[in-house]
Amino acid sequence: MSVEKKIQDMQERKVAIRQGGGPERIAKQHQSGKLTARERIEKLVDPGSFVEIDAFVQHRSTDFGMDSVNAPGDGVVAGYATIDERPVYLYSQDFTVIGGSLGEMHAKKITKVQDMAMKMGCPIIAINDSGGARIQEGIDALSGYGDIFYRNTLASGVIPQISVILGPCAGGAVYSPALTDFVFMVDNISKMFITGPQVVEAVTGESISAEELGGATTHNEMSGVAHFLSESEEACFASIRKLLSFLPQNNLEDTLLYECSDDLNRLTPELNSIIPDNPNKTYDVKDVIRAVVDNGDFFEVQALFATNIVVGFGRINGKTIGIVANQPNVKAGALDIDASDKAARFVRFCDAFNIPLVTFTDVPGYLPGLDQEHGGVIRHGAKLLYAYSEATVPKINIILRKAYGGAYIAMSSKHLGADLVFAWPTAEIAVMGPEGAANIIFRKEIENSQDPIKTRQEKIEEYRNKFANPYVAASRGYIDDIIEPEATRPRIASALEMLESKRDNRPAKKHGNIPV
Repeated sequence: MSVEKKIQDMQERKVAIRQGGGPERIAKQHQSGKLTARERIEKLVDPGSFVEIDAFVQHRSTDFGMDSVNAPGDGVVAGYATIDERPVYLYSQDFTVIGGSLGEMHAKKITKVQDMAMKMGCPIIAINDSGGARIQEGIDALSGYGDIFYRNTLASGVIPQISVILGPCAGGAVYSPALTDFVFMVDNISKMFITGPQVVEAVTGESISAEELGGATTHNEMSGVAHFLSESEEACFASIRKLLSFLPQNNLEDTLLYECSDDLNRLTPELNSIIPDNPNKTYDVKDVIRAVVDNGDFFEVQALFATNIVVGFGRINGKTIGIVANQPNVKAGALDIDASDKAARFVRFCDAFNIPLVTFTDVPGYLPGLDQEHGGVIRHGAKLLYAYSEATVPKINIILRKAYGGAYIAMSSKHLGADLVFAWPTAEIAVMGPEGAANIIFRKEIENSQDPIKTRQEKIEEYRNKFANPYVAASRGYIDDIIEPEATRPRIASALEMLESKRDNRPAKKHGNIPV
């Protein structure tokens, strides 16, 4: 055969591989509102940048009729590309080929790009759309999952790992996304569950739809498994690109420095009046965040889960910061099980990738209640204490209003190693709120009073004036400065510049034992 014919033969083989499961299955994929594996890659990465590897890989199974099954690329497209001119590795499961099921060679393609991403220090993006383990391959399929999970764990804190759920993701397949840093889901397309609706009904008798059991809304609002919810695949890819713009390539590189068109010394007078005079009234802490970051651009993470705390990325002077803030609009901003988990994991991600942390504190305490205590709020709440204490990145805290009890300590206090703690004049730092404190300290005096209601109110005001302010904490050095709210942005910018060369070491150890 001549060279020309060999080249032609190669090209024809590649064309056949790119057809995946063939026109009929591709049409079916489109009819279900889903893009194909290759279309997804093309829409996510820079045009023309994707380079495929292992396109010719085939399964080696001969059992259960598999010897006669043609599976182009063994049901997964893998390779590397650029996103905004920065290299990434990625793989996309092809549901048109044996339902995107994972077998031995399918897994080997995935682990190869995982290994390459680690060696090159690049983010890895996993696009999941699979029927799960390829049952015909038995233990080889399970082995493949184990190999992937192992690499997810080794890569944790070294390179950013992003999972995109764009179809079914069931059984053992869900654990790889759970081990990655961020999970994206699309409404009415994404599904994640350990056991599907049929198994649930057979075992428990509960009848539930796949969407209710493990749809995008379920995992974004209720379980906290997912971090982002999109209305379409295209919107999902745009969110991934934006997320990557805030992240470094790996744990040894800095985040990108963007040109800052927002005045570093910009004052925001609206912050002077954002805290209500009544300490029991609420406000939206996102208004504070947007007023402070460059151009009001705040990219929230897990926006629908544990909404009593807000986490996400912004920039100050063009450089990424991680933001954690209590949300007074929800549960008065109290910390609970879910909020502690959400914030702790975000803090640890930022610390792993050298992203400075800015915390906005307005917390009345840990949420009381039987469900919380029996659910382990002690254990879960300790995660946030652990995460902030462990973090060695620059840590700045701005106490906006309430900072009571153990929750005050947990929210990046000086006692957990915060580098700089600022307070607004509206800050109230105390063991507990004035109402509770007055009830305890002045209980007998109130009970013996001729007008208990009036006396109680007087004692509440007495306690508030004496202790529920930032000045006692400032006199002890627990607060570095009390600042005008309008000057928050320039003070944070100045602090970040000063802390840029921070070096902080922890005792030598294999690893700590976080209360999981």
